[in-house]
Amino acid sequence: MGDGDGRRRFSGPSDLHLHSLRSDGTEPPAEVVASAHRHGLRTIALTDHDTTAGWAEAAEAATSLGMTFLPGMEFSAKHEWRSVHLLSYLFDPDDAALREEIERIRGDRVGRAERIVANIARDYDLTWDDVLAQTTQDATVGRPHIADALVARGLAQDRTEAFAGILHPREGYYEPHYAPDPFRVVELVTRAGGVVIVAHPTPAGRGRMMPEPVLHALIDAGLAGFEIEHRENTEAGKATLRRIAAARDLIVTGSSDYHGRGKPNLPGENTTADAMVQRIIDRASGTTPVYPA
Repeated sequence: MGDGDGRRRFSGPSDLHLHSLRSDGTEPPAEVVASAHRHGLRTIALTDHDTTAGWAEAAEAATSLGMTFLPGMEFSAKHEWRSVHLLSYLFDPDDAALREEIERIRGDRVGRAERIVANIARDYDLTWDDVLAQTTQDATVGRPHIADALVARGLAQDRTEAFAGILHPREGYYEPHYAPDPFRVVELVTRAGGVVIVAHPTPAGRGRMMPEPVLHALIDAGLAGFEIEHRENTEAGKATLRRIAAARDLIVTGSSDYHGRGKPNLPGENTTADAMVQRIIDRASGTTPVYPA
């Protein structure tokens, strides 16, 4: 996908963490690109959860608007009890081992969502068809779609209320899902020519940062850097990550994590420096950005 050697053929501002309705965003990929353009962005990455289904549409939209597009994905992983999300850029989408792992994750997500809905249905008027009505073809089905179904059924006002209420683990409907170890993800994506950045690595409230020895081991295994500027990262955590990044010469990014109406995050509320975007492009060998004509 794309052409050329990538030497400064893009322009900022750059936001490398955006979601469409191919996973848990609320807009088609083309609308995500248009939203980003309206907010002044000129280089973006679509990073839907565990799917590359939106790449072609996003690339076409970006080209039409004179923007640069970096194909990406947000990989779901787990370290011990922590949910770890790994932004993966410019990998070969046809790599067999990588595709197999993605399909395993996606398949278990569907089964897990069905189990959660069955649990909820014991106490509330909710069906699997209600959830499917909130998804699109090729979408990675997950709890946000269940939240949307709860809203459509009048059981919650919005996603935030759904996650704070019925979908909260304390309510007893939660089910675990398969997610690979982050070392496995780094190995697979790197072998497929991609570049891996830990998404929102130091969140407040919903999990703690992986221990420093684990982060250093991931860096030794091929991890390229951290998404430091993100609204969910703590200030103390960001300071720690900046120290590690400086010591290990890592790529650091800033992103919005835009989900359309699914979150208050806005495109471009955090951006990535041109030099860091270039380092991602230079490091990758799986595929190339799509540049404007």
